[in-house]
This record gives sequence, C-alpha cells and structure tokens, in this order.
Amino acid sequence: MTITDASNVSFSYKLNQADTTISAFYTHFIGDDTVNQQRAVLATADTPTNADLTASMLALSGTSRTISAQANQVQIERWSKVQADDGDYVIMVATYQELPAIFKKVITEDQVTKHAVIKAVTDKGRHYLIVTANNDRLLKRAGRFVANQELMTESQQESISLSDQTAIDSASADLNRETYQLTDQAVQFTGTGHHEGDYYVSLPNDRTNADGSTVSLKLKYSDNLDFKRSLVTVSVNDTLTGSHRLVRGRINGDRLTFKLPRGTALSNSLDVKVAFDLALNGANQTADSDSPWVTIEPTSKMTVKSQQSNDLLLTNYPTLFIKNETYNHLAVVVPKTLNDQDFKTLSNLFNLIGSYAKLNTGSIQFYQHPSKTVLKNSNVIAIGTPKQNPLIKQLNSKLYFKYARSWETFKSNEKLSLTSSYGHTIGTDQLLRSPYNAKRGLLVVTGATSQATYLASTQLNTASTIQQYTGDAIVVDTDNQHTGYRFKKNKAIDRALTVKRNLNQNTQLLIYLGAALIVIIAIGAAIILVMKKQGLLKRGGRSNDK
Repeated sequence: MTITDASNVSFSYKLNQADTTISAFYTHFIGDDTVNQQRAVLATADTPTNADLTASMLALSGTSRTISAQANQVQIERWSKVQADDGDYVIMVATYQELPAIFKKVITEDQVTKHAVIKAVTDKGRHYLIVTANNDRLLKRAGRFVANQELMTESQQESISLSDQTAIDSASADLNRETYQLTDQAVQFTGTGHHEGDYYVSLPNDRTNADGSTVSLKLKYSDNLDFKRSLVTVSVNDTLTGSHRLVRGRINGDRLTFKLPRGTALSNSLDVKVAFDLALNGANQTADSDSPWVTIEPTSKMTVKSQQSNDLLLTNYPTLFIKNETYNHLAVVVPKTLNDQDFKTLSNLFNLIGSYAKLNTGSIQFYQHPSKTVLKNSNVIAIGTPKQNPLIKQLNSKLYFKYARSWETFKSNEKLSLTSSYGHTIGTDQLLRSPYNAKRGLLVVTGATSQATYLASTQLNTASTIQQYTGDAIVVDTDNQHTGYRFKKNKAIDRALTVKRNLNQNTQLLIYLGAALIVIIAIGAAIILVMKKQGLLKRGGRSNDK
C-alpha cells in the first residue's frame, strides 16, 4: 500500500477568542488562524522614535520566529493606519508620550514613572497588547520581554510592570552542542523490501556543517535475513553518506558509523534519511511470523561539527547578521520620516530576520544619522531612497548599482544596461563589504522611490525566496522580474579565517605532501652521495673502464 502526498486530514473547529490575559493574547496573536487571516498587526507611533522602532522590531522578532506560515506575516503599521475589526489582535509599541489617547485611558502616567508596562486590553471585540514606557531604555526592555516566548506564555495576568531589575533575557541554548539524538524511542521496520525513516537535526541558524560530522546507528535485526542482500544506507540532505551490509554475527547489537564526505555543504536544518533493503533468507518463507525486521535504537545519534558561516553572499543572509542565535551588533539606518511603503519594507525585512533571532539578548538599534564609531562596530542595514537616507548617498560610490547625479535613477554598469526611465522604477538589494569595517556586512535596500525600495524588500521576506539567490545583488522591477548578480570576487567575511579553515581542512594533504617532499629530498641526497663516492661528479659523469 502506498499513501500518496495528495492525502490529507480536514478538521472543523470553532476558534475561541482570547481572554484578558497577556498569555492568551500572545497565543492568539501568533496563531496560524490569526496570521493567515491577516488579523495580527504590530503598530507603533505615527512618527516613531529610534527607540520605538527598536522595541517594535524586538517584539516582532519574538513573534515571527514562532509563526509557521510564511505566506502571510505580521505587518508593521503606523497607528493611524490600523483599521482594527472584531477579532483582530494588535500589539501597540510606543513611548508613553506617543501613545494614542485611547490607551492612555487604561495606563496612567504614574504607572510608567519608573516602570515599563505591558497590558492586555479588549475593546469592542478588538484585542490589544499595549507596550509602553516613558523612556527609551525601559521601552526597549519591554520589547525584549515580548520577544521572550517563555515569559509571554507564562504571564497569566492582564498587566505587567517592568523595571531595570526585571529578568527578561531568553535562556541560552547549548551553542557548543555537537551530539544530536535521532530518535527518543526504538523504531522498527518490518517486512521485506525497501524501508525509509527520516530524522531531523536542527543546528543554530547561524552555523553550518564543517568536516568531521558523522551518523552513528545502533541497530538490532532478525536472524532470518539474507545477509548478502540486506543493506542499510544513510544520506544527509540527499547527500549519500554510505551503505553497509547487515551482518549475521551482530543481530543483537550492530553499531555502524557513517562519515559525511569532506567538503559536504549542509544548511542548519539536516534531514538524516536511514534506508533499509531487507531480503528474506529462503524464497519460500512468506509467513508473517517469518517477516524480517530491523530496529533503530534510541542511542543512534548524529555528531555535527559546525562552524560560523563566513560568506558575504546572499546564501548567508540573514545569518551573517546573526551570532549565537541573536542579533550581531545590527545597526538599521532608516529615513527620518517613514511613509507607508517604508513600513511595508520593514515588515518584509524583519519578519525574516526576526525568525532567525531565537534569543532576545542581541544588539539591535535604529538610527537616522549613525556615528562613524557605530558604523565601524556594526553590521549595517540601510533602507530607503538616497533623498530620504543620507547614508545611501554617502555610499553611492561603493554601490554595485550606482545612482546618477540626479538621484532619480540607477546608472548602467558592467552587468546591466539601464535606461533612465527603467532605472527610476527598479529596486535593488546590495550586500557590500562594509567600507567602515572589512569584517562586517552592509546591506543596502534602495530604489529611487519608496515603492521601488519596497519592491526590493519583497525578495528578502522569506527563507524560500532568498534561497533563489547565490550572489550579492538583486534587481526587481514593477513587473516582478527579479534577477540576482555576483560582483565581489572574494566572498569571505574574514579572509584570515578562510585561510585558517583551508589549512585545517587540508592538514592531512599537507602532511602527505610534506612527507613526499622529504622522501624526494632524501632520495636526491642519496643519489648525490653515491655519485660523489663513485667519482662521477669529478670525471664529468663517466667512470673508468675498470
């Protein structure tokens, strides 16, 4: 019997609305029903401060990483643009001074004198979570609290007050972990023929497989197999790792280790496929009692040697802005005045980046005019048109697709010929080596108009979309034609690290070459000594007749 992928299960259910607790609001806000029906919105002030934007993106990170639906994501909007209906869930993040009057009725100024406040409110069938404080520092702490899934689901009250002493940090994962159990219980396959089992290993998002990873299987199997034809085969992310025959003498405990081939490139999500081909010993043994079987024991594991990815390419986006599963000194430079298209651009970018920031402890800050020190010490994302964002003007000479002097269109380059009218409508994503720090990345999301900038951001909104690109630049036009380009020759973020890794990966080869060189030198020296002893060198290479 074959069950095809067209099979499905349908459920009919009634969705209960949230009560007035923070945990109930949060559970509904990140729920698939709410997101798929576009009833989840994150709002901020109409003229947000840098602290408003920073706290908002922190809060969005805590929700986007838990949302399974990529097609419909949480949108970021100005409060004046929020049109809340019955059953909608809105997180409102703003300093108390910028808080709409409707929310100042339920949170008084005295309550935010020394504390940030997070409060769940229901009004006319609409559900709100107010996140506010009277200073930037506490507002960011409140944003980090919302980004902590454990704290939000544990908050069984309507309101929480946060001080500088309130514990808000996410629990750190074991980032140095190497061993992953494939299954927590024995898995048995019965019957002749081909059987497959899939087991998933998830690494931290900012790490990738390094040489030296192995899959170790502990097996038990029946003694009525045809051991000349019964095999186990292992592959990782569809890369064949190896095959072994099952052995009669090891039926009660066979331990097999499969090494991943050197240089195998794997993502942070690993699919370990274990396949068995079981053949029965004797053509006439067909009774159920004689069915052959094999069991994968819970002690089976995968040992993963991982490393930080070192590529300054879109294949490493957005993890090049992530370290140890949180923001890695990220500075976001935005226009002083944000319009509706700019908010849509931020929604696209941070729904994806936020889903990779699993911890709320990283460094992220919004700026309009960052200092040189900030630019030197940070990974940078610059968003907007050159007329909106002065930093993009300053970077024009460094861009792969440069603006003309009018700042109204892109100029042609060695990769793409552009007319002035077409160059006015396209948006670009350009991943540069930061001119302020050669070991940092700088992403410019820009176009001559805010609409063009938004078009560029549509290629950076989901993991499946960004996987199309292997270079360091993207061009998108109004017909949704999008093309990727590769400009930089050296893709390494840290060039010294690349050299070190290459040496480590080729250590054995270098040892063999060194040994071979020593042998060649020794043979050459021996020949010279023999020739000297025979007097061949002094007589021009000819010996006497004797």
